[in-house]
Amino acid sequence: MEANVYDLEGNPTGKIRLPEVFKAFVRADLIKRAVLAAQSHRIQPKGRDRMAGKRTSAESYGVGYGLSRVPRVKGERYARAGSAAFAPGTVKGRLAHPPTPEKKVRKNMNKKEKVRALMAAVAATASKEAVLSRGHIVDEKTELPLIVTDQIEELNSTKEVCRVLANLGLWPDVERVRDSVKVRAGKGKMRGRRKKHGVGPLIVVKDGGAVLKAARNLPGVDVVKIDRLNVEALAPGTHPGRLTVWSESALKRLEEKLTGA
Repeated sequence: MEANVYDLEGNPTGKIRLPEVFKAFVRADLIKRAVLAAQSHRIQPKGRDRMAGKRTSAESYGVGYGLSRVPRVKGERYARAGSAAFAPGTVKGRLAHPPTPEKKVRKNMNKKEKVRALMAAVAATASKEAVLSRGHIVDEKTELPLIVTDQIEELNSTKEVCRVLANLGLWPDVERVRDSVKVRAGKGKMRGRRKKHGVGPLIVVKDGGAVLKAARNLPGVDVVKIDRLNVEALAPGTHPGRLTVWSESALKRLEEKLTGA
């Protein structure tokens, strides 16, 4: 199976043999597990103070007073006296089932499953049906997988990246991401996550080069080195079929990475 290689102007310059990995069966279940496992590795274990909500003299009055038997603060002639405390559901009471740092939140996968998940995620990038189902905008004439000469790794300005993406017919997808930028609801906006946006094209390169910095100012556009390629980058949100641009060298390195050949 062969595919066209395009230059930075969007014109085909030759053909390249596609690695066998692009024929892999797309296992959506494995991809989902791999992405969730990767996300779980970023979770920081957390717990609560064991005495939280328990620093009180509260004790139940018992029966016979016409009052519920929840613990009540002892004493009289001050604000908290006689008010319910300690029990879950009371003001400043303890939590019924607080989070504990001992809880196992890290999800693991077998090594072979990880490789199969990555192969499936790579294969999904060659399926136009899968890419369209993710919401990407792809021109009818665009061939997938989209392979570009190694010159794409040398782009050193955002303006040049924009021009190349337009030549390759990917600019409508970047504009889709730009239009999706919204202010996040809730307290996340106070914690360095003020805006959120969709996911755009992914550029996979071999050595990185200048394009790593040149493309970082475009919302939704990511650049990843082939040696750091992972399932989460290819299937954000567990949904396979990200619109992906491969550099020629990265594609040649892909088979070696997955098969060890």
